[in-house]
Amino acid sequence: EQLLVYLSERPIDIPEIVVERVMLTGGKRGLYEVPGSAHFLGPRELEAFSYNDIQRILAEIPGINIQEEDGYGLRPNIGIRGTGAERSSKITLMEDGVLMAPAPYAAPAAYYFPTAGRMEAVEVRKGSSQIKYGPFTTGGAINLLSTQIPDRFSGYTQIQAGTRDNRTVHAYVGHSVDNAGFLIETYQASTDGFKNLESGGNTGFDKKDYLAKLRLNTNRTARVYQALTVKASQTNEVSNETYLGLTDTDFGATPNLRYAGSQEDVMTSQQRHYIVRHLIKPSSFVDITTTVYRTEFARDWYKLDRVRATTDGDRISIGAVLAAPELYSAEYAILRGNSSTNENALELKHNNREYFARGVQSVVGLRFDSGEISHDLEVGVRYHEDELDRYQWVDLYRMQDTVMELTDTGVPGTESNRIESATALSSYAQYSFEYGRSTFTPGVRYEHIELTREDFGKEDPQRLGTNVTTRSNTVDVLIPGIGFQYDFSNRVTLFSGVHQGFAPPGSQEGARPEKSINYEIGTRYRSGVTGLQAVVFFNDYSNLLGSDLAASGGQGTTEQFNGGEVNASGLEVSAGYDFAATTSANISIPMNVAYTFTKSEFVNSFESDFEAWGTVEAGDQLPYVPSHQLSIGTALIVSKYSLNLNGKYVSRMRTVAGQESIVNSESTDAHFIVDVAGEYAVGRQTHVFATIQNITDQAYIVARRPAGVRPGLPRLVQIGIKTRF
Repeated sequence: EQLLVYLSERPIDIPEIVVERVMLTGGKRGLYEVPGSAHFLGPRELEAFSYNDIQRILAEIPGINIQEEDGYGLRPNIGIRGTGAERSSKITLMEDGVLMAPAPYAAPAAYYFPTAGRMEAVEVRKGSSQIKYGPFTTGGAINLLSTQIPDRFSGYTQIQAGTRDNRTVHAYVGHSVDNAGFLIETYQASTDGFKNLESGGNTGFDKKDYLAKLRLNTNRTARVYQALTVKASQTNEVSNETYLGLTDTDFGATPNLRYAGSQEDVMTSQQRHYIVRHLIKPSSFVDITTTVYRTEFARDWYKLDRVRATTDGDRISIGAVLAAPELYSAEYAILRGNSSTNENALELKHNNREYFARGVQSVVGLRFDSGEISHDLEVGVRYHEDELDRYQWVDLYRMQDTVMELTDTGVPGTESNRIESATALSSYAQYSFEYGRSTFTPGVRYEHIELTREDFGKEDPQRLGTNVTTRSNTVDVLIPGIGFQYDFSNRVTLFSGVHQGFAPPGSQEGARPEKSINYEIGTRYRSGVTGLQAVVFFNDYSNLLGSDLAASGGQGTTEQFNGGEVNASGLEVSAGYDFAATTSANISIPMNVAYTFTKSEFVNSFESDFEAWGTVEAGDQLPYVPSHQLSIGTALIVSKYSLNLNGKYVSRMRTVAGQESIVNSESTDAHFIVDVAGEYAVGRQTHVFATIQNITDQAYIVARRPAGVRPGLPRLVQIGIKTRF
């Protein structure tokens, strides 16, 4: 009982009117007022398994397609309704209503993702009303809600440990008085990793996240209420991750193997995030929320890129070696740890990059009634700047009896030496008017984007500008949308919408943005402990964009490729019910089901340098979009005990565009993964718990990129204790 009371929904620490200005849904209660598909996972859902992997969290929400990579969700690949999943670069990603990709316009690939384990809630919004949140308006928007400032002095600690030296510490303390409040929080996670290096060594990560909030506010009863909130956070990460996968043969024999050629691969990164948010409510029907923000992200992913077996041989990419080990037998042997005759056989690249994003955004809300009509007008404007600075170089190694030895240190700035930047002015207006049982929500978004690139070249590491080349591209676009909702009763609602999808192009002069027309129609049902939502969607792309990312098996140039016309359609169903709701006993047996069917195909034929597309024929299905996904979760909650069970099925995905029968060498594995969690209250404020992820220890292929076969997370057992005060 104590657990249920603590986890009751309290979506944000500022007045209710502002909830929808910084949230997507307004919490569970707000879902039923959204004229489109929306989902909210609150504290109760997130604490059941204490996941720190956003991919496992989002499995409960239909319509989301995910390509796993490292097993821990450090750099997730998330798409929505058939959008590309590469580094979550086709969705609008936010934390507390602020864009969180390192450079959302200039380089949206999310090599940083907010720490999911410290979040209090996660919400997803799809359909026409997502145009408020741009710049990406095709699939949907994801907003992560950080821990709110508590309304009284309180704190929380959670400590857990598990197999492969997995360790997590999560703690916060906060307090509020009449005119101020604060929160201090940390989330720290580390593991030795589940992959086994042939040469020995750590394949895990160490991540430390720190956050602080301070709020100053007038009295709640003041004639003009105001609040000022300051938030600052820093995340440090060292992860021994690699792009080097396995051949099919080696995966079949030892799925968690890592070749000796990846022993030096490591990413070091630091992210800092600052926001200052001001709220003023000058009258009962007007509120203004203004946010100033800045994000800084620096990382150097030092990883194996190419192999040269002989001094006069070709430099072969690791992806090519693993795709045809029989053709590149000498290079493959070196990857496995055989001594190299070439002193400079292994090329390791410092993928060194620095990002920043900064801006100011303001939202004005106006609510009033006129006769039988209720009006809600929201107007927002944002000025934003971001930048990616690529300053990279290559070191050379030889392999000596499974041990890599440095033979040549590269000169910084001699591999990639350029700056991508963007300036964007965006605004939107969304007007919702309710008459009787009907609600109409028309809206429009405007984006003016200027994208530039300065390439200093590999021969000018000092950036003297002796041979600099520049290019630029400007985009102006209006993005309209309209949603409709009709309440047949307090239980049954019909909603539909149509809107334009948009994604910014690159800095190539004249490059076309991604555009689509997107449709959805759905229904919601709620009655007591029963809830149901079913949605049919259709996304009609006039021009789909693909990005050349190393993460997707490309060369890492970040150039964008036109995919022409594409159709993506599907069905999303989510339902929940408590089987013990009608009993008088102190017991709860909730069950939740989410199912997604997605069909995506190219409408035209073309040749592409984008490896995952290649030679495309009309009717080819898009890669890394599963046709079927199913999530089933149930729990038994009795007094001081709780037992939770989650199962997730994902059908086989193509890894290369095609339409014939799926070939094993060009697909992932269909898999059904079961997670279990149990908890016991040893006191009013103290609980012990245990979780098992992938309880059957299933070995399965989750991807064939960036280079070679990649395994999913094997069985992970953890035990822990959490205390509140």
